[in-house]
Amino acid sequence: MLKTLASSADKAEIVRRLGALRPDSTRRWGRMTAHQMVCHLSDGYRMLTDRRVIDLTPFPLPRGIIKVLALYVPVNWRANLPTTPALDQAAAGTRPTDFALDVAALVRLLDDITTDPRRHADGPLHPLFGRMSPSAWMRWAYLHADHHLRQFGV
Repeated sequence: MLKTLASSADKAEIVRRLGALRPDSTRRWGRMTAHQMVCHLSDGYRMLTDRRVIDLTPFPLPRGIIKVLALYVPVNWRANLPTTPALDQAAAGTRPTDFALDVAALVRLLDDITTDPRRHADGPLHPLFGRMSPSAWMRWAYLHADHHLRQFGV
């Protein structure tokens, strides 16, 4: 079965892995620090709470095809995928402050977005995938966290 934050067990796995992350965790790829990654995930989840509005990113391929491939083909996302500047901590993303407080804020966001995922039915657009169903958002939310936690070996 595909993992999703709609599953309490899958959500608990992500929270447990976040607990294993340290400010000095070494990245396996990319340029973000562990602390920047925490803020990056939070910014991504803020899209679901309407606290962060992101414009669609221009993309040459049909969004529907990319969305299906990214969310439902059971392979890990590749390393070094570019992000939109609004979610990039070196550009317009939220700047890290205190590691423990930022991780706690991320866990609260996980609670917020999983409390009632149906509220996202007519919600925000994903910058790459466009309009998504609540189940697609919860699948993306799991994959996004998993991708970046693997980036730091947790």
